[in-house]
Amino acid sequence: MSGVDGAGSGILEKAELVDARARAAAVGRARERGTLLPTFAQLAGEAPLPEGVAERLAVTDPDTADAANLWRVHWFNGADRKSRVEIPQSVTLPKALTGVDAPIVVLLGSRFPMIGAHKVLPAYAGLVCRLLTGQFDPTHHRAVWPSTGNYCRGGVAISRILGCDGVAVLPEGMSRERYDWLGRWVADPSHIVRTVGTESNVKEIYDKCAELAREAQNVILNQFSSFSNYMAHNVCTGRACERVFTSMPGMTEKTRLAAFVSATGSAGTIAAGDRLKERYGTRIAAVEALECPTMLENGYGEHNIQGIGDKHVPLIQNVMNMDFVIGISDRVTDRLNLLFSTEEGRAAVRRHTGLDAEALEIFSEIGISGFANIAAAIKLARYMNYGPDDVVMTIATDSARLYATEADGARQKLFPEGFGPAEADRVFLSDLAELTPEHVLELGQPDRRRIFNLGYYTWVEQQGVDVEDFDARKDQAFWKGVAASAPLWDAMISDFNAEVQLN
Repeated sequence: MSGVDGAGSGILEKAELVDARARAAAVGRARERGTLLPTFAQLAGEAPLPEGVAERLAVTDPDTADAANLWRVHWFNGADRKSRVEIPQSVTLPKALTGVDAPIVVLLGSRFPMIGAHKVLPAYAGLVCRLLTGQFDPTHHRAVWPSTGNYCRGGVAISRILGCDGVAVLPEGMSRERYDWLGRWVADPSHIVRTVGTESNVKEIYDKCAELAREAQNVILNQFSSFSNYMAHNVCTGRACERVFTSMPGMTEKTRLAAFVSATGSAGTIAAGDRLKERYGTRIAAVEALECPTMLENGYGEHNIQGIGDKHVPLIQNVMNMDFVIGISDRVTDRLNLLFSTEEGRAAVRRHTGLDAEALEIFSEIGISGFANIAAAIKLARYMNYGPDDVVMTIATDSARLYATEADGARQKLFPEGFGPAEADRVFLSDLAELTPEHVLELGQPDRRRIFNLGYYTWVEQQGVDVEDFDARKDQAFWKGVAASAPLWDAMISDFNAEVQLN
């Protein structure tokens, strides 16, 4: 059985001790720093926080490398990102905005600490699972975080808190705001590694990581192949979606959670859909850029929907449980980013919807990939003719604050003659109220097999995964087993914390 990124035998991170010496070093480092680890049940809102944590959080800045912020790596942060709320923060888009009867509910990832994006959750899961098993020694190893932007920022933040070096690997064409953040957080400028290309150039990231992995000190924490990413989102993001859905006002016995829509990216977030399908029969829609239609057409290309890296099918993507693939053009997301980030654009939205400025302010919490998910949710609602009892749920990974320079670029590229009221009106109609349900593929088994098989070339031929391990992912029992491992990890976290607290 071959491994991925040095994860041991097979492809799964197992909740089993591998190296007692390295684990002891991790315990020692945590004791030095006074760091305790939250369990996944606590991050999912299913277990109480320890005594004293709430008091410490009340005086802790959510944007600092303070160990207390590990206890904010969840969906239950308030709008101030300091307080804890019972229901995760979300916005329900009205028909006046979307043009469809179905309520479209968007969870806000910008409430997460340090990076203002939910990718800090899988980063926490990835490194902590290695610490628990002794596969990462913080006194010796360096954590390498391959990403198209948010995951590597989350990894750098988690690395700092847990007392080790973190290296961000991301394409050179990502937003300036991402690089500005990294410049403030890395221990050394050399820990920012720029690879060739933009959002679609994931293969180039893998190539750089293969080069870095030749140094024994470097441990590659690949979100695209780390099943802790799947597990954390299934348990924590899935539970957050449930909590939002069951708390929606005006629900009747006819209300159903009809669909969960998510760009695939690393295929972590979309794992929440598996949990929702098991509990509510929710259908799962995967979103990708139309300019790089990997799942739709086995295609390729470049695009600017930052955060949904493609031209491959992630190892942790449960393809055989998907129901739709939806293509969204990056011209749509660039235009929507511009629409909601400019006064001309917001004025057009107010004219067409009657929403006031205060109501529109929430769109500052939605970034480019969030707009891709919203546009895909509208397409799906139109395609399926969903009604007012059919809730469509989706995610905004991050906020518009990461894309101010992208909005400026879109204005120059798409509207060189100027972006005024007429242009804003056209964007509102074409990309929201009258968005057509093109490029929606409803998947049958042959389609699922085609997409599943496409992953062979990345993972078996290029990355060395055994074909038996690769094929095991066809069985839904495999994925249920990954999700069911959360209590085992939590038991290991509890044991780890008990050792940290020993005098």
